[in-house]
Amino acid sequence: MAFHPGPFDHALAAAAGDDRALEAQLRTGFVESVERQLDLMQRARCDANWRLAAQHLHAVAAGFHAEEIMHLADEAAQGAPGDPAATRKIADILDTIRDPRND
Repeated sequence: MAFHPGPFDHALAAAAGDDRALEAQLRTGFVESVERQLDLMQRARCDANWRLAAQHLHAVAAGFHAEEIMHLADEAAQGAPGDPAATRKIADILDTIRDPRND
């Protein structure tokens, strides 16, 4: 799944306006929040912890209109705890968001 930055970038731009420093701070905050939930998912060993981290990830992504992450979080919530394929897909998209010049 390729990351389509449109809605995410529009949400950042709407929140930051012309303030590039604020936009960078918002991007960093988003990345750190996703990283925390991804770490919890990777360490989850039971269904409840896995689903809770995936649901929190969905909520973080929804706040920034990161639709691909929302979709992957929903898929992960239905899967097995610690599924490396699910977390790898999320991590790949996160890498693109972290440094948008890598597109």
